[in-house]
Amino acid sequence: MTLSPHSCRQDGSLVGTTELGGKNHDGTLFDVTLGGTIDFLHSFSNPGSYPPDPEGLTLGLNGNFYGTSYHDGTSFVGTIYELSAAGDYQVLHEFAGTDGANPDGALVLGLDGNFYGTTYMGGANNTGTVFKITPAGAFTSIYSFGTGGTGAYPEGTLALGPDGNFYGTTTEGGYLNQGTVFKVTSGGTLTILHQFTGKQETQPTRGLTVGSDGNLYGTVSYPANYPGIVFKIAPHVGYTVLHTFSGPDGYGPASVLVPGSDGNLYGVTGGGGANGYGTLYQITTTGTLTTVYSFAKADGVYAEGFVQHTNGAFYGSSASGGANDDGSIFSVNTGLAPFVGLVRPFGAVGSTVQILGQGLTGTTGVSFNGVPALTFTVEADTFMTAVVPTGATTGPVTITTPGGTLTSNMNFTVR
Repeated sequence: MTLSPHSCRQDGSLVGTTELGGKNHDGTLFDVTLGGTIDFLHSFSNPGSYPPDPEGLTLGLNGNFYGTSYHDGTSFVGTIYELSAAGDYQVLHEFAGTDGANPDGALVLGLDGNFYGTTYMGGANNTGTVFKITPAGAFTSIYSFGTGGTGAYPEGTLALGPDGNFYGTTTEGGYLNQGTVFKVTSGGTLTILHQFTGKQETQPTRGLTVGSDGNLYGTVSYPANYPGIVFKIAPHVGYTVLHTFSGPDGYGPASVLVPGSDGNLYGVTGGGGANGYGTLYQITTTGTLTTVYSFAKADGVYAEGFVQHTNGAFYGSSASGGANDDGSIFSVNTGLAPFVGLVRPFGAVGSTVQILGQGLTGTTGVSFNGVPALTFTVEADTFMTAVVPTGATTGPVTITTPGGTLTSNMNFTVR
């Protein structure tokens, strides 16, 4: 069962996936309100068609969600699908192997409004690809991984950097065949940024996150019998291990890191902690780790994906445990204040920015790094748009509402 950092809908509810269950016992797509009411939107039908774990769906500029399945389609090597705001499901692309196979990460929305992702296998060398797909379904394979120093078998979701390029990880390849961190442009030019060397740093599987400082952060789970690490990659500094888990503070980081509205990063572990069932942790950009919550079996076992909602609380899902031992959806309130989220935190002057939040009805002002927007429209209490004003510079977006001022959890980059 999976929620992801891009799970928030325009109406404030969350969308997610399950690997099993549903009408055909092959997985589902669902919508859940913050009060816990679930609506099942689609049941997968092919054997092994389960959505990727634990990545989830990605919100597009049209209000629809886009995702991938690992084994679905006529060739049984995966699909890319669209879920409309009304809950209608359609397949946009079926992989055939030569264009990629077995996508194992969520899609990421690029600066051009298209989606980018990776496949674990397939392509020219059967070691994975990077691809692009438009919201209408036009597909392009833009890079095929090889062997050796180029990296092989990418896994996890790509991260969109402030420079407009994408960053990701491979589980194999590199000098010692222990995996790599790479940068790839929208045109398919790939650069290796780091090659893992084994022992504690080997085979990253969860993808990367861009922190509030613009640096890259990621995790490695269960490397060579170690309990896992959090690492950082900064320009001109390179690779640094920020934290090595010990067991009491968690074991096996199990999700992509989520940037919190306080500037710190948050993640979950699949085991360890006070009860042995995993933790939710906070880590600063300098490496100070704090255990926020230790899961009990009743909360859920093996927490996977999670998201910070614009109300400030974190919502996540677990693979098992809970009342029926089939997984759970949980919330953890750390006391962080409400904020507004940006569907795409990049754009030029004159472009329209989509904003998610709470209590937006009656908004009287929107500013981009202190420069007022002359045009904005409140579509619902949880969704609005604003046009980037002339003179705007990179910085936070602030919304003046009847309940107070809300600030974006990330900077908006003016391009």
